[in-house]
Amino acid sequence: MPPIISAQGLSKRYGVAPLFQNISFTVSEGDRIGVIGPNGSGKSTLLEMLVGRVRPDSGDVAIRKGTRLSTVAQVSEYAADATIRAVIEHALERSAVPETERASRFAETLGRAGFVDLDAHATRLSGGWRKRLAIAEALVQAPDIILLDEPTNHLDLAGIQWLESVLRNAPFACVVVSHDRYFLENIANEMAELNRAYPDGSLRVSGNYSAFLQAKEEYLHAQKKRQESLENRVHTELEWLRRGPKARATKAKARIDKAHEMIDELAEMNARSRTASAEIDFSATNRKTKQLITLENVSFGVGSRTLFKNIHFSVMSGMRIGLVGPNGSGKTTLLRLMRGDVKPESGKVRRAEGLRVVYFDQNRELDPDITLRRALAPDSDAVIYQDRVIHVASWAERFLFSSENLNQRVGRLSGGERARVLIAQLMLQPADVLLLDEPTNDLDIPTLEILEESLLEYPGALVLVTHDRFMLDRVSTVVVGLDGLAAAERFADYSQWETWQRAQLAAAASKSTDGIRRPRASVEETSRTAPPRKKLSYNEAREFAGIEDRIHEAEELLQAKRAALEDPVVTSDRVSLHDACSQLEAAEKSVDALYARWSELEQKQT
Repeated sequence: MPPIISAQGLSKRYGVAPLFQNISFTVSEGDRIGVIGPNGSGKSTLLEMLVGRVRPDSGDVAIRKGTRLSTVAQVSEYAADATIRAVIEHALERSAVPETERASRFAETLGRAGFVDLDAHATRLSGGWRKRLAIAEALVQAPDIILLDEPTNHLDLAGIQWLESVLRNAPFACVVVSHDRYFLENIANEMAELNRAYPDGSLRVSGNYSAFLQAKEEYLHAQKKRQESLENRVHTELEWLRRGPKARATKAKARIDKAHEMIDELAEMNARSRTASAEIDFSATNRKTKQLITLENVSFGVGSRTLFKNIHFSVMSGMRIGLVGPNGSGKTTLLRLMRGDVKPESGKVRRAEGLRVVYFDQNRELDPDITLRRALAPDSDAVIYQDRVIHVASWAERFLFSSENLNQRVGRLSGGERARVLIAQLMLQPADVLLLDEPTNDLDIPTLEILEESLLEYPGALVLVTHDRFMLDRVSTVVVGLDGLAAAERFADYSQWETWQRAQLAAAASKSTDGIRRPRASVEETSRTAPPRKKLSYNEAREFAGIEDRIHEAEELLQAKRAALEDPVVTSDRVSLHDACSQLEAAEKSVDALYARWSELEQKQT
């Protein structure tokens, strides 16, 4: 069978510098391709070319006839009056799904995605739930291939794990642009990096992110050996050329030509091997106080819903706290309490006298109309960093911006470039405590690694909210976990919180009447308040607690039956084909029945 997508010799240029040149890219059945690369290497542009929204300057893209293709963009936009129900129904209609299949596909997709209030307006959902809706919109079309651009941005940790399970068990192929290293480790069976450091502009490796790192290291080692060997040979040839060999002899002329070829090859190799990296280094004050912020039995709620209650912990100098929890559990609210933007409903928040707090707001917007120069240096053409005056051009270079970029409007920068501008602004503010709310969105992997190193070396206190599990594990010395049900605990690492969270959800599901909403509904961050639950019987509560596992098992069986139907041995035999179709139909009915039962129990207790 031919590839689903075959792209050959793609080149694209915006302005003077090319994004990429002569890139070839194929996607076949079963491929789950993770695409990485530095900001500005053209990852999003490549996806746009594969789907046909951007034309390459040269090269061709061929999509297999009859292919159903879905996309998930970085930013999901919906009409002001569009409900969750309307978005999915429109996707079913747009993809011409038969009427007889729409109800079951609708229920199955939204059930998996965790939506409860289907009449909620899409624009009122949190960023994480808008992203879930965009993914569900793509899935409900039953595509042969999905192209996803930074799908983990704005998803909480539970949302990322849900997406991982969807992609790992998917019958379709996918191409995913992502900088989430654990996510790539868990879902990819192919990796591709776009980078001018490679002779062909890209490196593609079979396997997950770990396999890619190993192959890349081997490639770079071989490249370095080749470069060293070439440098030695060029040195020898240059010495020979300086002696002024006569070019009349054929051998001498050939050697001169070969020497020039090697010199050009070495120059090209040296140019490719030179890589720039952002210089990120946060400034701490000289404060000697150990206890910086103390929360004493702090509680906070929105309307009638309690986000968390009776939280008690201290932020000490040198602590690196990872703050985790589902969307809507109150992570950002807790950061704002520490900063002093809001007051607790009960309890006290004590801050050391003269405490200097720097806050990275995930929703902070840069003025799109100002220039990069003014964004980096608002008052003059220089900044003061760690008591030194630095010209704005030199300051810009630390964050991978050239002096030619300084007069460019901020609105034309990529998401990763805007994130680097925000970090540059933070670095100018000495701090006792850094409160970072999702600082990793849109940053490429090299910049993430530099940010991690900077946070590890920062001597002040740090409270970090991020969906990047790799960064959480590497940076945090303690984890404070919120469960979305008003409880909070302290843990040694992320995996301990994950185990506790599963236990909390299981306990909540088995309670008959407790006045707390199911977490999937509570994290939607809509304006609705939770009505009290109705009592489930003992048997119904047990059934409800285990129904997700039963659905997972039924879906695995359904995938197996679908795979069996594609077996040539089965399709070539009329009797076997009839049996396979009957088994597939029974498996589909089983999944539909379980989702219907899940919905029935869900409605009974809400």
